[in-house]
Amino acid sequence: MASSEDYLRFVLEQLSDLAEITYRPMMGEYIIYYRGKIIGGIYDNRLLVKPVKAAIDYIPEAVYELPYEGAKKMLLVREIENKDFLTGLFKAMYDDLPVSKKK
Repeated sequence: MASSEDYLRFVLEQLSDLAEITYRPMMGEYIIYYRGKIIGGIYDNRLLVKPVKAAIDYIPEAVYELPYEGAKKMLLVREIENKDFLTGLFKAMYDDLPVSKKK
């Protein structure tokens, strides 16, 4: 099932206090970037983030879910309605994220 543009817009609005949030559509889903690094994505209308140490520490009760068959598990972010929580999570994760590979 593809993610809706309405869900994408809602998540982007929740992240609007952060500079440099971008996204890229990918086969009906959306990859989310923060300051040029892939932080996670929207899959089946779920916000999933990479399970880096900072994210695990920030959401210790997080559930791991597959974004799609054959992918690595990611952390499900349930508190998408809490703008301060999301902003803090993305800021906390930034330094733990790998630099995106240039094509």
